[in-house]
Parts: sequence; structure tokens; C-alpha cells
Amino acid sequence: MIRRLLSYVKEYKKESILTPLSMIIEVAMEMVVPMLMASLVNDGINARNEAGEVVGDMQHIILIGVFMIVAALIGLAGGIMGGVFGAKASTGFAKNLRKGMFDRIQTFSFKNIDKFSTAGLVTRLTTDVNNVQNAYQMILRMCMRSPMTFVIALVMSFTIKPSLALIYLIAVIILGCILAFIISKAMKAFEQAFPKYDELNASVQENVNAIRVVKAYVREDHEKKKFKTASNNIYKIFSAAEKLTTFNGPAMSITVYTCILLISWLGAKMIINTFEVDLNLGDLTALLSYCMSILMSLMMFSMIFIMLTMSAASVRRINEVLAEEPDIVNPENPIMEVKDGSIVFKNVNFRYNKDGKENVLSNININIESGETIGIIGGTGSAKSTLVNLISRLYDVNDGAVLVGGKDVREYDLEVLRDEVSVVLQKNVLFSGTIMDNLRWGVRKKKDGANQPETPQEKAEIEAECIRACKLACADEFIERMPDKYETYIEQGGTNVSGGQKQRLCIARALVKKPKILILDDSTSAVDTATDAKIRKAFAEEIPGTTKLIIAQRISSVMNADRIIVMEDGKINGFGTHDELLKSNEIYRDVYESQTGGNGDFDEGGEH
Repeated sequence: MIRRLLSYVKEYKKESILTPLSMIIEVAMEMVVPMLMASLVNDGINARNEAGEVVGDMQHIILIGVFMIVAALIGLAGGIMGGVFGAKASTGFAKNLRKGMFDRIQTFSFKNIDKFSTAGLVTRLTTDVNNVQNAYQMILRMCMRSPMTFVIALVMSFTIKPSLALIYLIAVIILGCILAFIISKAMKAFEQAFPKYDELNASVQENVNAIRVVKAYVREDHEKKKFKTASNNIYKIFSAAEKLTTFNGPAMSITVYTCILLISWLGAKMIINTFEVDLNLGDLTALLSYCMSILMSLMMFSMIFIMLTMSAASVRRINEVLAEEPDIVNPENPIMEVKDGSIVFKNVNFRYNKDGKENVLSNININIESGETIGIIGGTGSAKSTLVNLISRLYDVNDGAVLVGGKDVREYDLEVLRDEVSVVLQKNVLFSGTIMDNLRWGVRKKKDGANQPETPQEKAEIEAECIRACKLACADEFIERMPDKYETYIEQGGTNVSGGQKQRLCIARALVKKPKILILDDSTSAVDTATDAKIRKAFAEEIPGTTKLIIAQRISSVMNADRIIVMEDGKINGFGTHDELLKSNEIYRDVYESQTGGNGDFDEGGEH
């Protein structure tokens, strides 16, 4: 898990190495200063003449003072470099992690995405990555500095006076036990906190996406309570964790001041009783300095462990995304061309859960010729959308095979297959940008020179094709009435256009690809029947070679299709022309009679 995450350091390895090296320089200079201070006191301020009188040595004081300034400046430079390199390494690591996660999500099939909530993925890309970034910077800067400070200061203390240095060793053991207890308790609390962020993000996302419904039903107070509950859950968990970590400061202070008092008292007794033979004033000053260094290094250790504790849960959550293997991938030697738009379902069974017992689709056998227009109708939950999702390999079949152009869809390159199978999904999605920007989503990638900019001629040809697609989808009717026409800005989610307009733009976007197969998944439900008829007529006249699958609830949308599939409970109940189904299929006949009678849709028709 850690190895996988560290692989995303990539081009920031140099900064990741230079950061701890800079910290070594800083620590080395900090550890030299107390020794220089001891020399300044013993051989400078307390310098004695041959008679044993304290006369001082100004030259030695100046020389040691210069050395101390130089050491301080070198240490300062090391600290600054460590900060700069550490910030660059950690932010670069976070950038690569976000990109790696986002790229991984793009490879997921619908089945992979179903394992994660939208709010959970957002939290992983933001809060969790920020936690890992902070922990990584702390590791680079403090994990080298703290151990080195601790070891060097302890060694130097034992070099000066082993008997007094034992006080530090005892203090370290006691403080280490206290910190271990605090961290073990706090870790459990932090692990519970981060999943709560998912609930908070989900509450915000749901509220913003459905803000019109919230206001229409005057449910603002209800949404506020939901958000407050999610926010309070995070507050309670973090409060519990922070209460535990607050004991860190008092424990550290008590230990530091106890050590200072003991060293000062015992050291002073030694100086007075032995007339500075066992210990002199300069050595006592150095010991007190090393006391602070040793115990502050422990404080840094505690901060590191708390940060690592907080980030441990985040690391696991990020790794879940990075380790998720897409269940739909390209074969070793994929087919790079789709011959035609013919579709064959051979003994197809499908279930969303491989271990599930009940099939969503059962025993599907269909043969569709290239260029045919096929209508698909069925009640809610009859698996109409699931059926067409198998064609573009958004899901893979559990049994049997789906053939496009005479070849199993699992043998094609995914990009090639999906370029030839354009799907207008049941839930229409437009992105923020102009109408032309949205239409250009349907433009295929260049085979060669993909990174080269478009020439003016290519741009003109693409825009002409987008306009042609809009005419086929009857979208040009309302676009031409807009002040900015194709440069009209679409808000996020297409909130500034109607449902019918959004559907027509999505159909036009799919047509820009010039696919061999076009699937309309209930994509004209918000369009009036006259416009629906115009779209179907344009398809028949302008793209006769494209295989068209039209899922609809209205009989009028499919009755002129070459053949119609009637679905019920994941099975094919009927397959034939409009006239054939009227004679032979009871479900189709009931729906036709209920709808032509002026009331009822498919779901209602089944009850007649």
C-alpha cells in the first residue's frame, strides 16, 4: 500500500531527498551551538590566569561568537532549504496522487464506480489527499530532524556528564509511554472521523443538486438539520480525539521543567561541592541546552505520530481507489475497426453481482441487421437500459456473448467500440461551456498527431458537422433563436435550458461522432410528439446506414421502427413489427390501446 502511494512521488524524488539532507545540516549546526557556548563560558568568560584568577579572554569570546553566528546562519539556510524543498515535494506528491486517482476513476466501468459513492470519491480527492500531503511533508522534515536531534543531543550529554544525562534517559522513557498511550487512543477516534466527511459531502452535494426541489417543497429547514447532524458527528469525533492529544502538551511541559530543575539543582551542587572539578558552568549550560533539544525532539515525534495517525485512514481510503482494478479492460490484441452496425445477442445472461443468483437479463437472443431501426419498450425495471449498456460494453455479460459487426464486443479496443456506438443516456448531462463546446464532445480523437492544434479548416469542418447534427436532432430550431446562437453559454448541468432542449443537444452531440450504432435511451421523453416525429424522420432520411435503437415509453416513438422489442422482467416478451405485435403480443396491444385511447403509458397499460 505504502509502496503504491510512494510511486506517485515521481519527478519530485530529488526534492524528497534534498529535504532531509537540508534538515541534517540544520540539526548539525544546532547541536554545535551548545558546545560552542560551553567553550565560550569556560575558556572565554571564565578564563583564568596563571594565578587562578578569572580574567576572561576577549579574543576567544569574539572567535567563538563568530563561529556561533556562522553555525546559526548555516543552520538557518538548511532550515529554509528544507522548508522550500519539503513544500515542493509534498505539494507535487499531492498533485500526482490526485491525478493518479482521477485517471484511475476514468478507467472504471459502471460496476467499479458503483462501489464508491460520489461524495466518497470527492472526499478522497480533497480532504484525504490534503492529510497525506501534510503527513508527507512532516515525514520529510521531522522524521530526519527529530531522531538526529534526539540521538546527537543524548550522546553529547553523556559525553559531558553521564550521571546527569541519565535523567534525560529516564524522562524519555516515561514521556514515550505517555505519548504511546495518547496516540493509541487518538488513532481510533481519527479513523472514525474521515468516513463522516463522506456523509457531510453527500449532504451538501444532494442539497445543491436538488436545490430547486428543496425550495419548491420549502424543505430548507429539513436540509439544514441534515447538514447540522453530519457536521456535529465530525465535531464530536474530532473533539474526542483532540481532547486526548491535548494531554501531550502538559505531559511534555512537566517533563521538560522537571528535567531542568533536576539538572540545575544537581549540576549546581556538583559545581559548588567540587569547585568546578567534576562539572563547570559552561558544561551545565550545554546540558540545559541539550535538555531542551532532547525533549523538544520528543514533542516533534508526538506531532509526527498524531499526523500519521490522522493520515493513516486517508492512506487506506486513497489506496482503495488506486488499487481498484477495472473489470472491463482491452484484450491483448484488440480489433481496431468495427465492420458494420449489426448487433447479435447470443444466449445472454447478466447480473450486476457475479455472485448473485437472479439474473437481470435472462436468455436474450436477438439478431439486428446493420441500418435497422429497433424500438424497445417495457415497463419500469424491465432492464431496457441494461440491455443496451451491454452493446457499448459499459457492463460485460455473465453468460453468452454480444456481437457488434460480427465480433464479440470483448475483442474490440474499448475506445474504437465506444466511438462507433453512440449512447444518449437516460439521464442527460451537459457540461458548463458554450453549446459548441458541448457538441464538440462528440468529435473523435485524431488517429495521428493527437496533440497538434486544429487547423482553421479542421475547425470549420467540425463546426459544420456540429450544426448538421443539431439540424438532425431538431436542436437548431431553438439555438438559432438565442442571441449568441452556438456560443450561448450553458450552465453546469444545463440548468439554463429546458428538458427537451437538453435532450436534443445530447442527441446532436452523439450524432457528431457519425457512429455505426446510435442508442437513444428514453432520450425524447421531454420532447413533444411533433418534434419527436421530426427527429425520427430526419434519422430515417439522413443516416439510413446507422443502426438505431430507440428506448421509449410512447408507442408513437417506436411504432414506425423496422422491428420492436417488448421487454418484461429482464426477458424478451415479443420481437417483431408493429403490426405483428398488435396481433400476437398482448402486452404491446394493451399499451397501444391505452395510449391511443388518450391516457396511460406503458406501466399503466400492463394493468388493462
